[in-house]
Amino acid sequence: MKFSEMPYEHIDFDAAIERIKELAGELKKASSAEEQFEVHKKFYKLHGHIKTMQVLAEIRHSIDTTDPFYKKEQDYLDQEMPRYKNAIMIYDKELFESPYREGLEKIIGPVAFKNIECELKSTDERLIPLMQEENRLVTEYEALLSSAKIPWNGEILNLSLMRPYKISPDRNVRKKANEAYWAFFKENAEKLDDLYDQLVKNRDKQAKMLGYDNYIPLGYYRMMRNDYGREQVEAFRRQVKKCYVPFAESLHEKRRQRLGLDHLYYYDEQLYFKEGNPAPDGTPDEILQGGLKMYQELSPETKEFMEFMMENELFDVLGKKNKRSGGFMEYLPEFHSSFVFANFNGTSGDIDVITHECGHAFQGHISGKDPIMEHSDITMETAEIHSMSMEFFTEPWMDSFFGERADQYRQMHLEDSIIFIPYGCMVDEFQHIVYEHPEYTPAQRKAAWRELEKQYKPHLDYEGDPFLEAGGYWQFQHHIYSLPFYYIDYCLAQSCALEYKGWMDENREEAWKSYLKLCSLSASDFYTGLLKQVGLSCPFEDGYMEKLVARLAKA
Repeated sequence: MKFSEMPYEHIDFDAAIERIKELAGELKKASSAEEQFEVHKKFYKLHGHIKTMQVLAEIRHSIDTTDPFYKKEQDYLDQEMPRYKNAIMIYDKELFESPYREGLEKIIGPVAFKNIECELKSTDERLIPLMQEENRLVTEYEALLSSAKIPWNGEILNLSLMRPYKISPDRNVRKKANEAYWAFFKENAEKLDDLYDQLVKNRDKQAKMLGYDNYIPLGYYRMMRNDYGREQVEAFRRQVKKCYVPFAESLHEKRRQRLGLDHLYYYDEQLYFKEGNPAPDGTPDEILQGGLKMYQELSPETKEFMEFMMENELFDVLGKKNKRSGGFMEYLPEFHSSFVFANFNGTSGDIDVITHECGHAFQGHISGKDPIMEHSDITMETAEIHSMSMEFFTEPWMDSFFGERADQYRQMHLEDSIIFIPYGCMVDEFQHIVYEHPEYTPAQRKAAWRELEKQYKPHLDYEGDPFLEAGGYWQFQHHIYSLPFYYIDYCLAQSCALEYKGWMDENREEAWKSYLKLCSLSASDFYTGLLKQVGLSCPFEDGYMEKLVARLAKA
């Protein structure tokens, strides 16, 4: 079914919650694991419908944040989803404490029960008002960014549409574009500070109501960290600081020399070549058609996937006014469909949508066929391997998008992938500091960010810009506001994707088999178990980063 034809139905949460309670009662009455699984299949149907309607509303609201109907529906979902999640917890607790647990684990797997344990440790009926308020604040932040109207050369542009000018080969243009971009954040600094301050205090209050010292353990449970904890994450970040940051800094220095600059400033950060970054040829429709051809040739599995996506119009990629910034993939269970949302702006980022977001969508297409719904509950450090690795698996087709500059694109993509990891670790460490010190003022938070920049990106120079020098850069990063602790996942996944890059250079066929297996396994195993099954190393192991740097230095 085409996305535009997918029917939306306003969710009656009172009825849905009552039905969940009925199913919890049926679970209690069942006399075997098999009978309980039959009840659980009824839950799949109900939850699949609720999830589908929720995602439909959120996508359509993101496409036009001013649409009055879907704005109202989004507000309604923000208010009601915490109640619904609390009802699911009651049902899941019945499943978790089942006398037939051993048999159920054989059917739906142990990961599902570990995830329920995380859920039980992170949800409570008392939190509902706070969770409703948290949702409202996040939606307000996203709406604020979507409302940006930046005067530029006689036009009014949003944040996403400023990107081509921010990476202009003309240094004066990109400096002015960056100044115009960051002027929006400076003008809204007080509002941005206030929103984040409310979010931090709200989340801290939720954590303390559950008996935690601060939000960090609660944040980990909500991210479904079912296989590792803070200790492993800190060990990974220490490795990055010790041996990876110096390597990344050497790439910045090579880039400075390549650009012929005496010094790199913040507005030079995303420029890789003196003549400008490689940009794709063709209209958005031509890019999508090029993506179709690429996936038709990559493998039989990707051929089927992309033809389905195109036939059912499961892309919304044009940058438009009142459209939410950024890009994402969502899955609509009832329609067995992935959906890709983006803001094309004429830069290489448009191709990243066809590779990165389609990597997510491809995995969703595969896991959506699994009758065990829990196998779709992939934790993010695994999900991002699917997307970041697809960026490398599709590199042989970049000639069709970039022509004679395809090799430059591949070089830029590799360098960009490498230098991302310090930034991602910085975002993660910043959030640990913030939630460990909820009493910090906005100025103290910004000072903490600026100090981390000096550790993870020592070359960075804001040329005296007062807002950025004070530590305001992070306020554009919606994950920090909307998805706390969802960022180290990118770093872990990028490490694995870079390992796949080395593997495919040596034996592409074997690397692809491993990748397909990873997509098929979905969440049937824990993160470290999945890596072992498909032949990848674990980023938490001692010496992992040292080995990765040695391989990348030869690339």
